Amino acid sequence: MHIDAKQIPDNSVIEGDICIIGAGAAGISMALEWINTPYNVILLEGGGFDYEAAMQDLYRGKATGQRYYPLESARLHYFGGTTGHWAGFCSVFEPIDFEKREWVPHSGWPIKRSDLDAFYVRAQKNLDLGPYEYNYEYWRENDPSMVSLPFDPEAVFNKIWQFSPPTRFGEKYKDTIVNAPNIHLYTYANVTDITANEHASAIKQVTVKNLAGKQHTVKAKCFVMACCSIQNARMLLASNKQAPKGLGNDNDNVGRYFMEHLEIKSAEMWFPEPDPLKLYSIEYGKTKWRAELAISAKKQEEYKILNGTASFTPLEAAKHQPAFIDIWKSSDPKERAKAFGKFDVTKGDERKNGYTAYELFTRVEQAPNPDSRITLDTETDALGVRRAMLHWELTPLEKRSIRTIYEIIGQQLGIADKGRVRLMEYLRDENDTSWPEFTGGGWHHMGTTRMGDDPKTSVVDANCKVHGIANLFVAGSSCYVTAAAPNPTLTLVALTLRLSDHLKKAAGIFT
Repeated sequence: MHIDAKQIPDNSVIEGDICIIGAGAAGISMALEWINTPYNVILLEGGGFDYEAAMQDLYRGKATGQRYYPLESARLHYFGGTTGHWAGFCSVFEPIDFEKREWVPHSGWPIKRSDLDAFYVRAQKNLDLGPYEYNYEYWRENDPSMVSLPFDPEAVFNKIWQFSPPTRFGEKYKDTIVNAPNIHLYTYANVTDITANEHASAIKQVTVKNLAGKQHTVKAKCFVMACCSIQNARMLLASNKQAPKGLGNDNDNVGRYFMEHLEIKSAEMWFPEPDPLKLYSIEYGKTKWRAELAISAKKQEEYKILNGTASFTPLEAAKHQPAFIDIWKSSDPKERAKAFGKFDVTKGDERKNGYTAYELFTRVEQAPNPDSRITLDTETDALGVRRAMLHWELTPLEKRSIRTIYEIIGQQLGIADKGRVRLMEYLRDENDTSWPEFTGGGWHHMGTTRMGDDPKTSVVDANCKVHGIANLFVAGSSCYVTAAAPNPTLTLVALTLRLSDHLKKAAGIFT
């Protein structure tokens, strides 16, 4: 059922078994799992069902360090969350992404890729994807025209992406949530404080407010924070009545290790004859799957580099394609949809025989860095909560990894006598650690409440429970330890489904 928190009496007390804070991909996926169970589920959404400028302003914040987008444009503050403007790119993390890599500081998850496989299968359905198959050979068997570049898969392999329509959670799942008798969706219910017991070992209640001036109290036996990476960290830090440093922050880890994907033009690939590269092409809204070039785990270890992928755009078109950081700069997220159209620059110029030159575009993980972080500003929003501050800080490892990725691809292309790779100027000097002005991210926020076994170096445990707090859990990509190469949505939904199953098994949490 749906309740507008602006319309109920002020200072109402709302009670349930489980309280899910946030109704985006993670929060809605969690709520769907509890329909028709004997538990009373409270789902809190800060906004309504549509975009509102005043609600979006609650996400406004400051950014320092590496140039970044306006914070209020990167996430949407209404039912469905940022699935309201995501592009639908989905792929799985590789086994190496979960491993401790001695050349990647602060890497190593407390879970393995195999721990997520069953949940990836279920997440595919939530996101309207095809079969749980991310092996090139499977797809090639179904479409022999998808021919690979002649690379040694022990060095460079075809990493498969599947494309969601993209699924807009707010549209697809609204009726299901509203009509579920045991799911109580409260809109305009912004959490402004989380109250723990005297020893901060359990959560008693949360306070919600809205711009109509109403304030309410929500009590539950279990609380799940399912906001984005920035807002999860922001609320833990701001809730400091019982824990002066913020909840879960005894060891100063909340907000740290903020990660993005660097998405940046990097090189050119030249062929002696035109090649359509059908396997690596995309037509937005129509393509169901494609491949990007990825570096094998063996070569990542050999060269001591991060994980990343390369995609292709015809060079003639790419010259007219602005960098993400230059067109996604409006503080109004509605402008994002208009700006995205500028990337489909090949429309009307599709050549059946392909092209002789392509631009190579990189998506590479950011190394976990404790100095890349979320903190609180002194300025407060309209509801009295201190605003978030992002300090986005990269390391030399990211740039060296990008350069090495294209050196490996170039070597493979040369061995096959297929063509040549030409690095962009900013990558040619191995001693230059600076970044060009067009460096940007993918709006893929990860980290800030990282997972780990040791409370001294992490915020949540392997089951996404906040260390030291019995009934507080975190869902979503803020739990990521490393960013891997793929867009985060598929994995965050899988991780959320895993958390949901854990809570159902841990029946004692509700007593």
